[in-house]
Amino acid sequence: MKKVRLKVSITLSLIITLSISAPVLAGNVILIIGDGMDDQQISIARNYLVGTTGKLSLDNLPVRSNVQVLTVSDRFPKHPLYVADSANSATSMASGVVTSKGRIGTTAGTDEDVVNIIELAQKRGIRTGVVTTASITDATPAAFYAHTNSRGCQNPAMMVNAEFYPRVFVDCSADLKSNGGKGSISEQLVNSGVDLMLGGGLKHFTLPSEGDGDEVIALAEQAGYQLALNPKQLDSIDQGKLLGLFSPSTMPVIWRGESDRAAEQSEMTWPGMIHWTLGEAIDPEPMRCEENPQFTDLPTLVQMTDKALSILDSDDSDFFLMIESASIDKQAHYRKTCGSIGELQQLNDALDSAMKYAESHPDTLILVTADHGHAAQIVPDTSLFAASPYPIYRPGHLSRIITPQGQIMAVNYATTDFFTEEHTGVTVPLMANKVGVGLLPSMITQPQIFNIVRDHLFQEY
Repeated sequence: MKKVRLKVSITLSLIITLSISAPVLAGNVILIIGDGMDDQQISIARNYLVGTTGKLSLDNLPVRSNVQVLTVSDRFPKHPLYVADSANSATSMASGVVTSKGRIGTTAGTDEDVVNIIELAQKRGIRTGVVTTASITDATPAAFYAHTNSRGCQNPAMMVNAEFYPRVFVDCSADLKSNGGKGSISEQLVNSGVDLMLGGGLKHFTLPSEGDGDEVIALAEQAGYQLALNPKQLDSIDQGKLLGLFSPSTMPVIWRGESDRAAEQSEMTWPGMIHWTLGEAIDPEPMRCEENPQFTDLPTLVQMTDKALSILDSDDSDFFLMIESASIDKQAHYRKTCGSIGELQQLNDALDSAMKYAESHPDTLILVTADHGHAAQIVPDTSLFAASPYPIYRPGHLSRIITPQGQIMAVNYATTDFFTEEHTGVTVPLMANKVGVGLLPSMITQPQIFNIVRDHLFQEY
């Protein structure tokens, strides 16, 4: 009996000693979203950036899962749809609720506000931040702090008859403050209490706020936000609440096709005008990617990420940080392959920065995912049917990119013949650093990402 008591005493002593000496780990979460970043977009970027035998930092993450993106009809919320937009898919990740296209933090049909992860974090004293290459009032970032029936109502002037897509108008009058709502997305940001917001969208803050006439940006300053409008101002701020607005709307991408070329349709020689079996199909000329001259006096995504991590880590509280590389999607809409590649490189660089931070903060969970899939697929530059006696016409639009290896990578866009491509309903990847081992099943639905973030962020020590 004495020996047993001695063993128990030693065990308890060891437990007490370990609990005192072991550091208390933070439950930080960094969620990185590549807008429109499905596996095709990753493959295109990998082929160009590191070659077919190389690896992106994305590829070196130890945990990989697949995500089913969910969407429902607004009129019939129990009826599934199969292709999402950034608003409803970001709402799934931010709130764990499946809603309909265009909605920001509200339920399909009933238009009720749903609580998001930032609101939950703030109640627990956890610091929060959002970084994006889009306007900070755009769909993905807005879903993490705002509530409105439409992503289109980004500023006070857009609350009624805002143009969402050409010839499609949305009405957010129910969200007017005078009608008991929370106001436009930019006004909601001012009142959100988010510690740090960096991205584009200055034009949405230089308009009078509903009711008082003050510009929204002035209200932000009154709420305690320090303003940064260029990289120099960003560098000068080391603590406190920060609002960075670095372009009027979406920030320019770092790369573009030669002379800003996009994918083009194949042409036919004149005999093809007589009959499709005649003449010859001519594919677009190959092009190289080049630096975008419009990207000047702007912070990169990694610079914004570094600043966000520095400020959010400036005290003893944990934090939640959402980082979005937005223009993988936006460039794909306009068939600009090089723009999407450059934006994915920005995401990869931001991931490197997050991973470096996690090395010295070992309980930081890093998740990398996409909101939805997008148009773009790698196709043979020379068709398998090239030997056919008939000319081979490519469907849709074709980019022929000369890679650093000197080869041509053909990328095809074929969801519409209209001025813009559409999203697709493919599953999207979800990757995590080593902290995510055991947290990610092989296949999940998008709202479950919210559960993973919440459970790690709010763990008790």
